[in-house]
Amino acid sequence: MADRNSSVVTEFILLGLTNSPKLNTVLFVLFLMIYLITVVGNIWVMALILASSQLHSPKYFFLCQLAFLDFCYSSVFIPKMLENYITGQTVISYHGCLLQYSVVSMLLTTECFLLAAMAYDRYVAICHPLHYRGLMTPTLCIRLVTASYLLGCANSLIHLSSLLSLSFCGPNVINHYFCDIPLLFQLSCSDTQYHEVLFSVLSGATSVTTFLIVVSSYLGILRTVLKAHSTRNIYKAFSTCASHLTVVTLFYGTVIFTYLGTSSRYQQGRAKILSVFYTLLLPILNLLIYGVRNTEAKEAVTRMIMRKIFTQCP
Repeated sequence: MADRNSSVVTEFILLGLTNSPKLNTVLFVLFLMIYLITVVGNIWVMALILASSQLHSPKYFFLCQLAFLDFCYSSVFIPKMLENYITGQTVISYHGCLLQYSVVSMLLTTECFLLAAMAYDRYVAICHPLHYRGLMTPTLCIRLVTASYLLGCANSLIHLSSLLSLSFCGPNVINHYFCDIPLLFQLSCSDTQYHEVLFSVLSGATSVTTFLIVVSSYLGILRTVLKAHSTRNIYKAFSTCASHLTVVTLFYGTVIFTYLGTSSRYQQGRAKILSVFYTLLLPILNLLIYGVRNTEAKEAVTRMIMRKIFTQCP
């Protein structure tokens, strides 16, 4: 495929986060711990939601999908980083590089639409509580999640097709810990103006569309809350939305600032720092926000433990 694209580059060199051997050792231990916590934690969240009938609701169905996306996120980046730290090599193949970004693009787009679906779910729960079960049916939830994955795959395939049409003649050094598309544009020997415009249009359309859905949902929630004169109802509405609003703010804030503008204005130092946040740390934050601090999840765990204890009693 590289020959078909008139490319002499068969691999890329990832510079990673630092060149210091001592820091690399520290980062290896840190990222290994992050990966283990993320994998075990998100598998635990998914297993708990599937096993507990009390958590079989639209809110937790979407949360289960978010946990799955976070698990995939970590598996795209961290194993390769750990391998590089162990072997001392920072090489990734041409096809591996393009595949890595394609998966990243798919996951990012899917999460954007999933967060929008979760915002709509919170809107219906607060603004139309009596009709919630009738509106947020299992069929609708499955369709929303399926649409999110399909849009993510479509966006990823378009980016992959765009990258495959580019030629890479050297240099092949990427100042990052993963293959990010603005950096690939900078390394390409081809004219990337069309591809940069395509990337900006697709990214902008995804961000604006999902962000408007989120904002519209929360404006509706705010309008409903302001009409409620009960402090208890206001607090209940706030506690219901606080977790999702926190995740949305962190996710959109880091992604928008990372990819703001075209590749020519892509600041590599800033991008690496922000990328660490949304690719490595945000999955753990999601786990803490939605899992550890979730009262219903804790109650479900308690019920399961107590049921286990009583069933084993003679």
